[in-house]
Amino acid sequence: MTSTATRTIAEYTIVLAAWIDENSDNLDKFRRPVEGGVRGEVEHARELMALLYEAGWSRWGWPEEIGGRGGSELHRAALYDGLGAAGVEIPEVFVILETVAPVLAHYSPELAAEHLPAYLRGEEVWGQGFSEPEAGSDLASVRTSARVTDDGVLLNGQKIWMTLGPCADYAMVLARTGTPESRHRGLTMLWVDLASDGVTVRPIVAANGREEFAEVFFEDVHVPAEHRVGPQDGGWGVAMFLLQYERGMYAWLRQSILHHRLATVAGRVRPGDTRPSRAVGEAYVLLAALRARCATTVAALAEGRNPGPVVSVDKMLLSSAERATFDAARKAQFEEFVVSDDLESTRLRDEWFYSRAASIFGGAVDVQRDIVAQHVLRLPAGRSS
Repeated sequence: MTSTATRTIAEYTIVLAAWIDENSDNLDKFRRPVEGGVRGEVEHARELMALLYEAGWSRWGWPEEIGGRGGSELHRAALYDGLGAAGVEIPEVFVILETVAPVLAHYSPELAAEHLPAYLRGEEVWGQGFSEPEAGSDLASVRTSARVTDDGVLLNGQKIWMTLGPCADYAMVLARTGTPESRHRGLTMLWVDLASDGVTVRPIVAANGREEFAEVFFEDVHVPAEHRVGPQDGGWGVAMFLLQYERGMYAWLRQSILHHRLATVAGRVRPGDTRPSRAVGEAYVLLAALRARCATTVAALAEGRNPGPVVSVDKMLLSSAERATFDAARKAQFEEFVVSDDLESTRLRDEWFYSRAASIFGGAVDVQRDIVAQHVLRLPAGRSS
């Protein structure tokens, strides 16, 4: 793949589709679910990551100075669309990539140059350490402390609900370098090696029986000064930068996956079966709205513009589309969905359970509604009686 093949997104998309078609046999094993739970999926994904890296596709959309091949977020969006349209499973590891890598690229290009190529090759897995038992949507309440030393910080505390945490090698951790009273002004973002002394990772078994998350404990963990991401006590700004990708690029990636899932579900609907047909139609409408909204967000990011609080709309639409897609799966073939042990039914069942949390992770939907009401629609604040 030459640079002349990617002068425009249209050209990129055409060449990508041709490559997928030419390599269809090699990609077939990535079109089917695999056994082994989350760990099995991560190991399986490493092969696809390596294949996409060697072919150059996953390197587009990242700056050359950190191991990419140039381009913008539009290239990455086109990759996810192309894979999804071809029925290739988009690995969950891309979710963390889209959440964490833009922050490293912007605030710590030296760390990005070291770790991004390794991630794209499937050699590393990362996590994101924001939520705590007493600090979920209210990140200003973070208690995990980072005491500044001569050569870095000593990290103490606990993070919870770290996606892919049981498999992660590194994590981006938001910690408090100021006093508890400093709230959002006393936070610092850190890049933490989870193999460091003092780190304990405990998998969390979700309602679907899978180890989707982990809680991570830090006890006097030394984090070197060069692993600080952004300025000291400037972690709030770093976190806000991250959220535009977590809610924007992640939503685009998920809509690509959900469109593929819904196509599978639609193929299971029996002719004349009104209830599941209506559910598929409702899910499709929600996905169309999500795609249209996300396209605007991705375009803004590609132009270097922060989409601002309106990106909360992406999160709200994603939550509705996620739940509707897997509710349609449940209604399409209820008996198989409930009791079948085949891999396809098992995956849809697992994802239905996971979709119940879509209104909570990445910022609770109720909080997003408040953000939209106050900062997008400029509605007057409610008054107590």
